[in-house]
Amino acid sequence: MTLPEIELDVATSCGTVIVNRDGKILLAHVTGTRYWDIPKGVQEYDESPFEAAKRELYEETGLVFDDDHFLEIGDFDYLADKRLYLFFVRAPANLQSLAHLKCTSHFRNKVTGLPTVEMDDFRWASRSEIARLCTPEMADRLLSLHW
Repeated sequence: MTLPEIELDVATSCGTVIVNRDGKILLAHVTGTRYWDIPKGVQEYDESPFEAAKRELYEETGLVFDDDHFLEIGDFDYLADKRLYLFFVRAPANLQSLAHLKCTSHFRNKVTGLPTVEMDDFRWASRSEIARLCTPEMADRLLSLHW
C-alpha cells in the first residue's frame, strides 16, 4: 500500500537586506555564535511576509522605515525546513553609525536559563566579507543578490 504524499508546513523567515551608500550590508551578530545575519525571523500565522519583515527589523535593530522604502526581493529556498522571504531597503544617509541600534527580542539561554538578546552587535559588511561572516546558507543567498 502506498501512502499519499503529505506536504508539511515549512516555516518562512522574513528579513530585510539594508544596503548603505558604500554598498555595504547591515549585519547583526547572532548572540552566542560566530555568525552574523540580516535582521530576520519567522513569519507568524497572522502576518504577511512584509509585516513579519518589518516586525523583525524593529525587534532586532530598533529600525523603522516607511513602507515605501521597502522593495520586495522575493521568496527563496533556504533550509530544508525553512523558506526565506526578503525585502530590500536603501539605508538613509544618517544610518552610517549603528551605535543606536538595539535588539529587544530574546531567547532563553541554554546554559544560564536567562533571557538573552538575539543580536548583540551590528556592523556594515562588504560583499567580500559575507562568506566569512554569515552561515553558508545565508552567504549563498546574499551573494546571489545584486546589491
